[in-house]
Amino acid sequence: MTRHVPPGGLDPLVEAGHEIVSSENDAPYSPDELRDLAPGVDAIISMLTDQITGEILQAGASGLLKVVANAAVGYDNVDVASAHRLGLSVCNTPGVLDQTTADLTFLLILATRRQTSTAEADLRDGTWKGWGFLDHLAHDIHGATLGLVGYGRIGQEVARRAEGFGMTVLHHTRTPTGHPGYVASLLSLIEQSDVLSVHVPLTPETHHLIGPEEFAMFHPTSTLVNTSRGPVIDEDALVDALEAGKLFGAGLDVFDGEPAINPRILTAPRTVLLPHIGSATVETRMNMARLASQGVCAVLAGQTPINIVLG
Repeated sequence: MTRHVPPGGLDPLVEAGHEIVSSENDAPYSPDELRDLAPGVDAIISMLTDQITGEILQAGASGLLKVVANAAVGYDNVDVASAHRLGLSVCNTPGVLDQTTADLTFLLILATRRQTSTAEADLRDGTWKGWGFLDHLAHDIHGATLGLVGYGRIGQEVARRAEGFGMTVLHHTRTPTGHPGYVASLLSLIEQSDVLSVHVPLTPETHHLIGPEEFAMFHPTSTLVNTSRGPVIDEDALVDALEAGKLFGAGLDVFDGEPAINPRILTAPRTVLLPHIGSATVETRMNMARLASQGVCAVLAGQTPINIVLG
């Protein structure tokens, strides 16, 4: 177990009689420490910040290791190809964090569209001198068009929330979904959207999916929200668009190279920035840990877990 989890998260492992090893102070293991630990454990429950490399998996496969359960939906931090080549199973935690992440996404949509961070900063630093008819003007959520890049479980939960706020919802995926609101072209989706929200996994194909060409299609009143993975957005192109007034605002919960943050992002205008807290509720993190634990228990019992990563 590479990090501590809320109480109850590891109950399936405890009830099955498995011994759990984790760092005493909740500090992440270094790659060298994971490589050294891997041969002596049957399973690793990893977090998205752990880079489970081929070297670590090779070391584990030479010993007891049978499964890596990543406590996240995404698994770009796990060398899945090497795991499968070595005969190791990989699990993730889909489904249990969809609604929580969608809630946080919609918080960013609201905060970015209404520029609440800027307004709060003016209040806290004494800049605000009282109510003004033209002060802190932003843009409406109701009646706006939301464009979803990716239409998986989280994207569809965001769509449900948007419809409740009176938004028109469009979406784009690489292949047609058959759902109403499908737009075949990403550039066309951006052009039609007042808010663009990104919900795709990080792959070589989605790295910098939103770059200079895409930012050129935004309207000056448009906003961008990203709760997927940081490298999906070309952050320098994003800041260029904000500084040039080609984009009204951006709400980010994920960053390229986090926890290090591009200094230009930190000083960019009209941004709402959060430290990757999309699934950060006690209930959801507990359920993520439980699902990862259940996956481990299934593999160690010779069964195929429902959350196994294929391909």
